[in-house]
Amino acid sequence: MSRDSKDDLVFKALAHPVRRGLLDHIRDQPKTTGALCDAYPELDRCTVMQHLKVLEDASLILARREGRERWNHLNALPIKAISDRWISQYAGHAISVLDRMRSALG
Repeated sequence: MSRDSKDDLVFKALAHPVRRGLLDHIRDQPKTTGALCDAYPELDRCTVMQHLKVLEDASLILARREGRERWNHLNALPIKAISDRWISQYAGHAISVLDRMRSALG
């Protein structure tokens, strides 16, 4: 899979507020699928599982089975790759433009 295809999967996964919320829930520690379903009582278990599948396909979640439980762990590396590729490069450019404007006005 190409880097652009992987990035597309990450952007798609991060585009939905429920999926961002799921990532927020596991940011500090892994959670079981049951605990994540409990965090979204307005959604049925199947819907939460579909969201988790999108996150897993984008490699944002690493799932590990322990007996009957499925533990969901955050994998922040794809987010860092997006930041390195898209955010930091453009932020650096924006800062240099603002600095030149400040110098021109000063």
